[in-house]
Amino acid sequence: MKSAPSDSAKTTPAATRLKAFAAPQARPLPVIVLADVSGSMSENGKIDALNVALKEMILSFGKESGLRAEIQVGLITFGGREAHEHLPLVAAKVIGGVEAFKANGGTPMGSAFALARKLLEDKEQIPSRAYRPVLILVSDGAPTDAWEAPLADLKASERGQKATRFAMAIGADADLDMLAQFPNDREAPVFKTHEARDIGRFFRAVTMSVVSRSTSAAPDQPVTLDMEDGLTDDLDLDTL
Repeated sequence: MKSAPSDSAKTTPAATRLKAFAAPQARPLPVIVLADVSGSMSENGKIDALNVALKEMILSFGKESGLRAEIQVGLITFGGREAHEHLPLVAAKVIGGVEAFKANGGTPMGSAFALARKLLEDKEQIPSRAYRPVLILVSDGAPTDAWEAPLADLKASERGQKATRFAMAIGADADLDMLAQFPNDREAPVFKTHEARDIGRFFRAVTMSVVSRSTSAAPDQPVTLDMEDGLTDDLDLDTL
């Protein structure tokens, strides 16, 4: 003789009961890089250092498999007359490789800000369940297009305010006053470097911080960067 169903089985829908046994799905953690590929980046090995640093960062992200967060990467490049979406936002683990950037033309940074805002506001690419995005701006010069309004729009947008924004200035010609308007972390103002090899150091610090966040119990907490001298060239993700 069959026993009578329990009170909970009588009142809990079958779909809800099945959901309780489903594996939790990792939430997206978007990382969007705004990379200067203008003509001046061809000097002193800067574009080559940027290409290597980005490749290492994406490779490191792709090895992560956080239960709570899936790191996704998008690349926006600005060089020539306008910015381009070099790599659509996609899970780092499925990125097979990234085409090396070539330095050319002006510095249409305003165009890059507009593209970044458009991407942030696209709820098909960044759903509401995503964690707080990370925006990374890298430049060695000054904008050659209208940038004030696009940057203001990006910073004023709901998702732009929630995103963590970092900026790196490369070389003596970088417009520090302008770039200082991009970051929103008091503990992480514009990072300055005069050597191309420091581009990789900056991206390794970003990588370690994002990976640490993706594997933490609270992936939505703001990211902090550790650019202390103790940071070595050998990234060891197992120590995080």
